[in-house]
Amino acid sequence: MQTNEQPTTPGRELPPPLAGTRFDRFRGEMMAGGAVTERDPADEPFGGGSTGAIAGLAIIGLFIWLGLTSRWMLLFALGILVSVFLHELGHFVTARMTGMKATQFFIGFGPRLWSFHRGETEYGVRLLPLGAFVRIIGMNNLDDVPPADEARTYRQKSYPRRMLVITAGSLMHLLIAIVLLFGVFAIRGQIVDRLGAEVGDVAAESGADAASIQSGDIILSVGGVAIEDGDLGAAVREADPGDTVAVVFERDGQQVTVDATLGENTTPGELNGTALLGVTSRGATEWEELSIGEAATTTFTDLLPATWESTKGIVQVLNPVNIFEHLTGSSEDLRTRPTTIVGVTGVSDDIGEGQGLAGVLYLLAILNVFVGVFNMFPLLPLDGGHAAIATYERFREIGRGGRRYFADVARLMPFTMGVIAVLFFLFMSGLYLDITKPL
Repeated sequence: MQTNEQPTTPGRELPPPLAGTRFDRFRGEMMAGGAVTERDPADEPFGGGSTGAIAGLAIIGLFIWLGLTSRWMLLFALGILVSVFLHELGHFVTARMTGMKATQFFIGFGPRLWSFHRGETEYGVRLLPLGAFVRIIGMNNLDDVPPADEARTYRQKSYPRRMLVITAGSLMHLLIAIVLLFGVFAIRGQIVDRLGAEVGDVAAESGADAASIQSGDIILSVGGVAIEDGDLGAAVREADPGDTVAVVFERDGQQVTVDATLGENTTPGELNGTALLGVTSRGATEWEELSIGEAATTTFTDLLPATWESTKGIVQVLNPVNIFEHLTGSSEDLRTRPTTIVGVTGVSDDIGEGQGLAGVLYLLAILNVFVGVFNMFPLLPLDGGHAAIATYERFREIGRGGRRYFADVARLMPFTMGVIAVLFFLFMSGLYLDITKPL
């Protein structure tokens, strides 16, 4: 790290960075978290021409396709879009509150499709719908700012103000999660485990298929053995292949009993030769109503473990060994599998069909917790990386008698590029798995 010994009176400019080359621009955008190229308001009205129109229609077409494919996937995708917008709104509002200058507020990255100016800020949409960004001037010493604007830069504000602005996005995600969780708990209730196992897929020509067992049925017992902890397989294996057993299940609130002839498991391994019903299953759950007070309490008691699980999940997923194991097929552990919005959106359809609107909103709440936690990991270009730099600068200032210290973020560029490479590899791996092995 290097220091800048200049006085930090308002309006005093830092030594300007060397800007001009494509690499300098790329480096500045990585460190600033968004585009650094401004557009003159005199250029309005601005559009992307025929290319922008085609790209815009393609994005609209994507949402129409989602709606035609599944209303739940469309709802979930719109929820993600709103969450991303509110994340950036948190940065924007707190920046304005603390006297910083925000010159851009865009949905998407890449080339501009459409934009307009209101006051000193340009609002608009860019080509790649991979997120959003707010451009706050002077995020670090690499950001060239006119001397007249230096007093309104991020870097010149006090440590508490910088921390408020940089953490506002993640705080907004947590606020979204709290609102969604409380809404679900207050209106629908809480999901709790119940006796039995819920049927997933039914193998053709299996004992379950012959007995007319369907996906969504809740199997309560097999051959008189009750299903505990959702472990259907253990109950089935109490019998022998070829046995005809009574299967009691629940469908649409009614108990049904059928006779099913068990098959034989031919899969190599320790289960080879054991009895097989011919279904996939998971633990059964149900909704339990809560009072308003219970809903408020449960919101926070659920939020804390969700935050902890998100933190553990991020560490596990970022482990390159886990990624390679999933890519090579040597691991099927969903807790360590990388995934993307594509995979999560696909899951939202299954949850919507099984649990309705409440289930989709609950999934969206958990996703907001995950994104909020991930975004605060102390790695550039994430918000947590900027927070770590601000904290480092603050500690250095304490040792300097309070004199302002500016970290030279150019020295962090190799590390930042490594982080970007890992995140890109993680994204591409997750996308590959989401397409080839849907959740």
